[in-house]
Amino acid sequence: MLTLAVARAVRGTEPLVAAEIRRARLGVVVGVRHREVWFEVRPGAGLLGLRTADDVLLAAAVVDGVGHGRSALARLARAARGIDLGPPGGPDVEVSASFVGRRNYTRHEIEDAVGTELARSWRLRYHSRRDGGRPPAGATAWRVTIEGDQAVIARRAGDRPLHRRPYKTASIPGTLHPPLAAAMAQFAGLGAEGFRGVVLDPCCGAGTTLIEAHALTRAPHTGPAGLSGLSGFSGLAGGVGSVGFVGFDRDPAAVAAAAANARAALPPDGPGPFRWGLADAGRLPVADGSVRRVLVNPPWGRQVPPRGLLGPGLDPLWREVRRVLEPGGLAVALLHDDPGAGGTPGGAPRGFTIEQALPVSLSGRHPVITVLSRRNRAGRGGTR
Repeated sequence: MLTLAVARAVRGTEPLVAAEIRRARLGVVVGVRHREVWFEVRPGAGLLGLRTADDVLLAAAVVDGVGHGRSALARLARAARGIDLGPPGGPDVEVSASFVGRRNYTRHEIEDAVGTELARSWRLRYHSRRDGGRPPAGATAWRVTIEGDQAVIARRAGDRPLHRRPYKTASIPGTLHPPLAAAMAQFAGLGAEGFRGVVLDPCCGAGTTLIEAHALTRAPHTGPAGLSGLSGFSGLAGGVGSVGFVGFDRDPAAVAAAAANARAALPPDGPGPFRWGLADAGRLPVADGSVRRVLVNPPWGRQVPPRGLLGPGLDPLWREVRRVLEPGGLAVALLHDDPGAGGTPGGAPRGFTIEQALPVSLSGRHPVITVLSRRNRAGRGGTR
């Protein structure tokens, strides 16, 4: 019997999550919904290795006929009562719920209707989120989502949401959501077989983007030849058969956090393929045309305002990105329409052509994952 799994996603990245499931041969995608990808799991698939998904759950019941009226709560409770639970994961049960569109009931009512039945069947304690209480550590986590007239009741496959990466031992304000960073790396083509070269993040923050990029490329942990033994950052080259990851930030705390997270993400058997340095994104110590991919999440102007050479605007950043890219290289940026959030109204930054764009929703904002190529003097993408 095939197992149905549900991968939760940042809104807008569902196609990238589905593509990762197919590429990793985790199973057969059977449906895409709001922030969800449903797939039939291949036996032995390593579901917890998904990078672009917020979480992955195993479906226990798919419930049809879930309307907008309050009778839906009784229908969901009956479905929960009939679930073959298997062994409990702990002494407590917790449920989170969400739905698309307006309903005559709240998410807390859904959680209580399902959670009470699950706990009764297992003879466990149910912890409601209604009063803002946090479930205890180790509680068996369930999720209910409703779209249209169909609901799914599913149990988390791991002991934590996938977006809570174990390597994130250090953080700073404005750190990027890891699955979104993984989506940017996937959009950049870093998962393609045979990719070689330097990947640069000029606003590295806590290092999330480059660490997720490294996981996608499955680069060797011993460090690429072209980056080893560098005394500085000029003249970077990936080296034949290698991938290197270089990040800069003007905040020493960010650089320290990036280095700590990178160490936590790798086995302690070598220097690793990362190099971190202090620099203003408007003046990078990197040679012209030496970088194959740039991944960048410019300052939004919310938790992290633009500072230094980027304080008056982001033009210095884009000049530097264009300068360091090798012919045929690409930049993948998280762009915002609001100029106050570091945005670029009117489309591509100066000197670039948009090759692909994927709108997403994040923290109440609607940035766009944008693939940029250098524009030549004739106005087309390509080299100068």
